[in-house]
Amino acid sequence: MDYRIEKDTIGEIKVPADKFWGAQTQRSKQNFPIGHEKMPIEIIKAFAITKKGSAIANHQLGLLEKEKADAISYAADQVLADKLTDHFPLVVWQTGSGTQSNMNVNEVLAHVGNKWLKEQESDLVLHPNDDVNKSQSSNDTYPTALHIAAVLKLEDTVLPAVKVLKDSIGKKVEAFKDIVKIGRTHLQDATPITLGQEMSGWHRMLEKAEIMITESVDHLKDLAIGGTAVGTGLNAHPDYAEKVCEEISKITNKNFRSEPVKFHSLTSYDEAVYAHGALKALAADLMKVANDVRWLASGPRSGLGEIIIPANEPGSSIMPGKVNPTQSEAMTMVVTQVIGNDATIAFAASQGNFELNVFKPVIAYNFIQSAQLLADSMLSFEERCVRGIEPNHEKIKQFLNDSLMLVTALNPHIGYENAAKIAKKAYEDNSTLKEAAVALNLLTEEEFDQYVVPEDMTHTL
Repeated sequence: MDYRIEKDTIGEIKVPADKFWGAQTQRSKQNFPIGHEKMPIEIIKAFAITKKGSAIANHQLGLLEKEKADAISYAADQVLADKLTDHFPLVVWQTGSGTQSNMNVNEVLAHVGNKWLKEQESDLVLHPNDDVNKSQSSNDTYPTALHIAAVLKLEDTVLPAVKVLKDSIGKKVEAFKDIVKIGRTHLQDATPITLGQEMSGWHRMLEKAEIMITESVDHLKDLAIGGTAVGTGLNAHPDYAEKVCEEISKITNKNFRSEPVKFHSLTSYDEAVYAHGALKALAADLMKVANDVRWLASGPRSGLGEIIIPANEPGSSIMPGKVNPTQSEAMTMVVTQVIGNDATIAFAASQGNFELNVFKPVIAYNFIQSAQLLADSMLSFEERCVRGIEPNHEKIKQFLNDSLMLVTALNPHIGYENAAKIAKKAYEDNSTLKEAAVALNLLTEEEFDQYVVPEDMTHTL
């Protein structure tokens, strides 16, 4: 392999000749051979957005030549266009401030920007620290990048996926609104409900998740940029924070703001904890939906079997003809990962000692992973399961007619205790409720048919 020699304040180091990073990135590669989890590309792109916005702001403030600002902007656009992905090799398990990833971006942008400057026949040379990192510190750029990445991921990936699943379930709510079935509580028979009503609970879960995630996103739009090392804004122009947030807003078409108390934004990740809490709430609801689906589809002959789900693939390597609720299983595994990520994020966020939290990369990694997994699983679950759900009318009718809990409709007419006698006798004699009511001389057949109408039990008369 061909190498070139790069230098930093530690000294000289070999860097692969075909890579655009510099000495500090190479040292990180060598000093942290830990795991395979790479810094999420979403964070790298958010860094690029931050660097581009910073370059423009620094130029507007008279602190950076226009050619240099244009060069940094050009290089940042290359990152955003996915043309430089191979030049960001660092793992999550590095310094807790994310300094190495910040410098990785600085070095790559400087390298690419300098090539561009040469093509423009300019004598200017970009320096990773003095120019690309001007008015910045890893301590404020990393939380800024995390917030930008989180906002983009939630608004452009998670919320659209929530809407797709919510709307698909909404169609089923309408289609199944008149299919009366037995309800269940405590995994035991309860009073009747329509299949549409049952699924409307799932629909409302997703509506509420949309509201909570949207609300949490607003807090992430406050950015740490401009706080530099410890929150004082040392080496940054007094107007820099406001101007760079304006530029970031233009680049992303999102409304980002400068956090007014930078001492908070460098050491606290409560916004990320809060927003991921909304993702955890969504995950908990998705666990409920996925479990309900696989219970209702259980069988086909020895389970509930009230709904039929698509048969996407063979379910067993030994049992021919078996079909499993694989989309539910995939989604529930995602949920367990997200809930585990939430615990990691909460613990990591609690470790903000003095002026700086040094668990930034693990917070970012877990947040982005949760968002992506939830979005992917919802879209897959909708396309390969929910969209194809159909009612099993025969099973639904059988369970409805056999349920002893229809006796609840008799409470207003003969009282709770007499109704309980009917249910008990029907259970012991393996007879119908009507037969038991008549045998106990509590009702005539005509009265029973008048009072016990499952369709009427699904709504207030």
